[in-house]
Amino acid sequence: MAQRDYYEVLGVPRDASADVIKKAFRRLAMKDHPDRNPGDADAEARFKEARAAYDILSDARKREAYDRYGHAGVDPSAAGGFGGGGGGNFSDIFEDIFGDIFGGGRGGGQRVYRGSDLQYNLELTLEEAVFGTDVKIRVPTTVTCDACDGSGAEPGTSPETCPTCKGVGQVRIQQGFFSVQQTCPRCQGTGKVIPHPCGSCGGSGRVQQQNTLDVKIPAGVDSGDRIRLSGQGEAGINGGPAGDLYVQVRVKPHKLFQRDGNHLLCEVPISFATAALGGELEVPCLKGRVVLKVPAETQSGKQFRMRGKGVTSVHGGGAGDLLCRVMVETPVNLTAKQRELLQEFDASTQQGGTRHSPQAHSWLDGVKGFFEDLKFWNK
Repeated sequence: MAQRDYYEVLGVPRDASADVIKKAFRRLAMKDHPDRNPGDADAEARFKEARAAYDILSDARKREAYDRYGHAGVDPSAAGGFGGGGGGNFSDIFEDIFGDIFGGGRGGGQRVYRGSDLQYNLELTLEEAVFGTDVKIRVPTTVTCDACDGSGAEPGTSPETCPTCKGVGQVRIQQGFFSVQQTCPRCQGTGKVIPHPCGSCGGSGRVQQQNTLDVKIPAGVDSGDRIRLSGQGEAGINGGPAGDLYVQVRVKPHKLFQRDGNHLLCEVPISFATAALGGELEVPCLKGRVVLKVPAETQSGKQFRMRGKGVTSVHGGGAGDLLCRVMVETPVNLTAKQRELLQEFDASTQQGGTRHSPQAHSWLDGVKGFFEDLKFWNK
């Protein structure tokens, strides 16, 4: 009887990746293995066929030979053939194919873990964020215990091999027809136990400590930016590398400016006379002062752009702009004379009709039309 194509047996395309091939065999093995189908000759035959296909297609050299020459390229009876697979013991198959799910695998020993990363929230003034600065911060963290040099054992003693897992860090538990490897519950996978814990760290190998660090803040940072300090996080376990410290930047509100990316926003109050007649006034920027020219007949809310007077971001690019929005300030605490002058002025502008107040008259025309339409719809 002719042998079936191995790709057809596993139900995968010819360009399938190694992971796809592994998953396909995993599915068939769980379905057709003889231990799960006692007395079923057909299931046993399907399993052996799938195992033979997996043995060839999971090996890069054998797969290449099979792709070029077919079954002849892997037939042990043929010259240069690699040979096929057999039934195999299902516990070995389970460890090879399913071990990645449960963290299995042969061997063991004391496990090494990287320390946890830490975050420190740092508030800066706008000036500090724009120009950069150096700051000192105090960070609570864990460091390697000096008393036991991180071993967790009292000085003069040392950790001992775990009697439960014999130093492997894992134990094998039988579950039905196959066995599963799990982390040793006594040593938590380290392969070691500490009969005499260190009095300074309680056996953990690490102690709490306040670290004082000098942090250089680069110019142009903004709220949400993070500065990474490599190796300044918590100490690792069993000699593992330390984690990192991330300094999270938050820029405090400023009394004059608001930042919008690389731009600075600023509100500038101007008098009624300056808005009507025009004029010049000095406005602040982060590098000194600039002169803002206000043209005649400027309306409240008008925005002026001062190019290049903003911020240069730490992420690159050119400097942003300073955006000044002028707000016409209504005079308060008027004297009787000032009131009289304003009333005379208002009367003179009213005589000019739409000439002096085009926006007000346009708005009044809109109001009039609105009420006429409202009257129509309410009939």
